[in-house]
Amino acid sequence: MQGRQVRRLGRVGAVGAALALSVTMAAGTVAADPADRPVVVAPAPPLPALPSPPELDPAFYAPPRSAYESLEPGEIIAAREVTVANLSVVPVNVDAWQLSYRSTNTRGEPVAAVTTVLKPRGPARDGGGKLVSFQIAEDATAQYCAPSYAMQLGSIPTLVTGSQIVSAEFLEVQTALAQGWAVSVPDYQGPNSAYAAGPLGGRLALDGVRAAERFAPLGLPGAQTRVGLWGYSGGAIATGHAAELHPSYAPELNLVGVAEGGVPADLSVLLTNANNAAPSGLVLGAVIGLGREYPEFQQFLDQKMNPLGRALIAAKNPLCVAYQAALVPFVNNKGLLDVPGDPLDEPVVRSVIDRTRMGKTVPTAPLFVYQSNPDWIVPVGQVNTLVDTYCKDPAARVQYTRDHASEHLSLGAIGAPSALLWLKDRMDGIPAQPGCATRDVGSMALDQSTWPTFTAAVGEVLAGLFGKAIGAQG
Repeated sequence: MQGRQVRRLGRVGAVGAALALSVTMAAGTVAADPADRPVVVAPAPPLPALPSPPELDPAFYAPPRSAYESLEPGEIIAAREVTVANLSVVPVNVDAWQLSYRSTNTRGEPVAAVTTVLKPRGPARDGGGKLVSFQIAEDATAQYCAPSYAMQLGSIPTLVTGSQIVSAEFLEVQTALAQGWAVSVPDYQGPNSAYAAGPLGGRLALDGVRAAERFAPLGLPGAQTRVGLWGYSGGAIATGHAAELHPSYAPELNLVGVAEGGVPADLSVLLTNANNAAPSGLVLGAVIGLGREYPEFQQFLDQKMNPLGRALIAAKNPLCVAYQAALVPFVNNKGLLDVPGDPLDEPVVRSVIDRTRMGKTVPTAPLFVYQSNPDWIVPVGQVNTLVDTYCKDPAARVQYTRDHASEHLSLGAIGAPSALLWLKDRMDGIPAQPGCATRDVGSMALDQSTWPTFTAAVGEVLAGLFGKAIGAQG
């Protein structure tokens, strides 16, 4: 059954790609970045042309290394207009582009990455120059699952590909646009779909912000741009690492606030929690993703994985999040490796787990952390540990909310209004509360202070379904 679904998906993707590849995109508007290197912006292809999945669009997603190895991190390689849509069919009335830009992997090598940047149509609101980098929980091992493809008009619908989370969180992206902010949505898993490789995701997210600040059509004031980061669950992996890397990797960015929820701060805890449990399929996908970024870990898997493990990895290699989670739940993932004792005790595994664990550096930007106390995918204990680690530093600014009525999937939506309101204060220049504070609540949905802002944002998003420009003045 699963094999037939994947084959059908492949045929649908091939047809869509063939249509898209039949369209030749002419060069369009010219913009300039701070390095005075002109960036040619290609126009969006006219309908009925369909966008190509990244695997079939190497010119944009996988340019030759010679095209970017001499560029600075965040410098733009190529740019093109796109039309974004809800559920692939309902156009969203905002301006949108894809930027291919130079970034750096965890081995210090240059890589090409892609982000989708969006801005409200119409004149900028008072106090403009605000940008949120929203890390969607992609949690996938194939590039056709990436936000840059899944958010486009005419892409294979996410209900078919299994990347429904992209469609769901794209609505939250629109609530940020409704505030009048520009938004960057990076494909932070990179060119190899390295799911769960947090330090890579952090770099790609920060360089996506750099690229957005360079991109003239967004109208951002460069280093004066107020920048926020936001991500939940898999998106919090990249968001949390970006917050920690910011002071050393991209200190010039004016990062004013970070909102993260369902935070996978310690992958060893998630791996143990998922063993023989419902999230085992989702977490096995993360194991595959780590091998994409850490060659020594991939070599370990190749040497130690037993035949059942090899078969499962082969089946899960090209899947988006819904199919990752649905395929082989309640599996003994640790038993797929022929090693004595707990695989987490193996030196190469310990090394990768340590390099992907949050808490090594205290973010200089203020944090809003929200977490389900009975979370069955991302256990609350490792988030408590992360917050405690940060808060040993007297300079840390962390507001931590634990929700006791929600679980992992529901809190993503329930916690979004509080995250949006907290970010709005930071973007408006209201200082975060100094120090650290932990708050336990029955449900974040009952916080009435968030209702007016979020209701207005949702109303604007709904109006956008009928053609209203989201986030425009008036």
